[in-house]
Amino acid sequence: MNNPTHSAVNPRILTIANQKGGVGKTTTAINLGTALAAVGESVLICDLDPQGNASTGLGIARHGGMKSTYHVLMGEASLDEVLIESGIPRLYCAPSTMDLLGAELELSDIDRKTYRLQDAIAGEIHERPSGRDYTYVLIDCPPSLNLLTINALTAADAVLVPLQCEFFALEGLSQLLKTVDRVKANLNPRLVIQGVVLTMFDKRNSLSEQVAQDVRSVLGEKVYKTVIPRNVRISEAPSYGQPVLLYDNDCAGSQAYIRLASEVIRRERHLRAA
Repeated sequence: MNNPTHSAVNPRILTIANQKGGVGKTTTAINLGTALAAVGESVLICDLDPQGNASTGLGIARHGGMKSTYHVLMGEASLDEVLIESGIPRLYCAPSTMDLLGAELELSDIDRKTYRLQDAIAGEIHERPSGRDYTYVLIDCPPSLNLLTINALTAADAVLVPLQCEFFALEGLSQLLKTVDRVKANLNPRLVIQGVVLTMFDKRNSLSEQVAQDVRSVLGEKVYKTVIPRNVRISEAPSYGQPVLLYDNDCAGSQAYIRLASEVIRRERHLRAA
């Protein structure tokens, strides 16, 4: 079939990770997901951050007793049982709850503790209880390299790394890349770096430009051409429970995420063809 939303091909699973907080992981997850859905892809966002900002950023109200990715990891619910429609066509969310705060301790004694998310996604893809065909699964990680992030990396085909344009950006990135290498060697041999996206870029600030040059000189083509600007509309949108593409589609931040989605799709086509 030609329609990407109803493809027999397994979805591409992209983990959005950086052990540093405040670099734009969640903002990238929800806005990249929205942009992909807008061009006809069917997208599932898995929120693995106990703070749940990807969930609330899509307008999903978290409440006590709700089923979440915590219950999926613990084997108490399937992904299909926790899925919530975002209100955006073709975009779905597996929300998180504060229960995830204790997940690492609880997972430590569970069989296949690093494969819990991989197994759950495989069940959703192959059993298709909802009848949906996803073309992308985006996993939003907590700002740490813990067992939740390891689950996300083990489940993924590729990693997308948001990197804030600030001093020591590369220094923080090296730890993540080492973790990716370890996961690739021991848990998930197919794992690759899909790309690094520079976030909070301020063209008025010479430091942003210097960081961008440094990152590109080290990582080369792994760095997306698109940079995400520091933009007040991006900052305002979550308080309205909306991706910035819905809050203000014409702002610089929205247009940047649309360009990023195009780059991601092009890279994925190249990887599929390789």
